[in-house]
Amino acid sequence: MSTVTKPNHIGRKISRIRELRDMKQEALAQALGTNQQAVSIIENSETIDEDKLIEVAKALGVTVEAIKNFSEEAVLNIIGNTYHDSNVVNGNAYSCNFNPLDKMVELYERLVQAEKEKIEYLEKILKDK
Repeated sequence: MSTVTKPNHIGRKISRIRELRDMKQEALAQALGTNQQAVSIIENSETIDEDKLIEVAKALGVTVEAIKNFSEEAVLNIIGNTYHDSNVVNGNAYSCNFNPLDKMVELYERLVQAEKEKIEYLEKILKDK
């Protein structure tokens, strides 16, 4: 017997999306105004009524189409094509497209300029008195 889920099993798709969003059944149940057992029933159902699917999608923060078209393979392809070894630092995806030191120098120069302008303004006020 195959353990591969049917591609159109809406409940399994909801379950995977919930798991990917790091949400427990209890949290989804609370967002839906129901209990954990009801969420379990939804996730074990091959089909779900459209109104309930709209509620679930809203609670998960995705569109109904995202649930209907969800594919584990597509998620893995996106991850595989997005994160490359050169962008992974200590297991975290990190891609910096600017030099942080340049940004610090730029900030410092802006602060110095602001201080100069403040001094000029105060000297002008004192001179006018």
